[in-house]
Amino acid sequence: MSVVLIAGSPGSLSRTSALIDFINKELQEQGIETDVFNVNEFDGNEVFFADFNAPQIVRYREAIAKADAVVLATPVYQASFSGALKLLLDLIPERGLKGKVVLPLANGGSDSHLLVIDYALKPVLSALGASNVLGGVYVNAKQLTLDGEKRYQVGEEASARISRSLEELIETLPSQSSASASAYQRSVAYA
Repeated sequence: MSVVLIAGSPGSLSRTSALIDFINKELQEQGIETDVFNVNEFDGNEVFFADFNAPQIVRYREAIAKADAVVLATPVYQASFSGALKLLLDLIPERGLKGKVVLPLANGGSDSHLLVIDYALKPVLSALGASNVLGGVYVNAKQLTLDGEKRYQVGEEASARISRSLEELIETLPSQSSASASAYQRSVAYA
């Protein structure tokens, strides 16, 4: 099983990246193969002009094509998802998310943007062929705190909600055995 994780924040140290790092660690602890793409690691010109021959874009598109699931996170900008994430989504071929389980996440400064996943992000994912888009998780900025090394940490309440969504993701994947899903449920219960 393969899961692609996409961090849609242009900042190198961001709450969005912290969410993806948290999820990546959780999935890898379960022995799930992950491939992480952070929008700030792409060459801006290659993404903006959709240079499909650029090595990073080729690798990204190949990873999406072979993935069983895609997890993406975005900061909220102007009551929607980031334009940087939209540029990465534009690199996915038409119907490129067909047959994949998709878990969207968003983080914003207040709960006023709680519905950004449903009203802004899910329609775009549907246009890319995603028919199995999970409920998603919205994380308020207060649930992500800086540690002593100036890195964001996911708070207890947010990590519990994300873990429940990951459990659903694992259960939904057709190639995932029920034994692995049960093992993940037990590890989440004891965390």
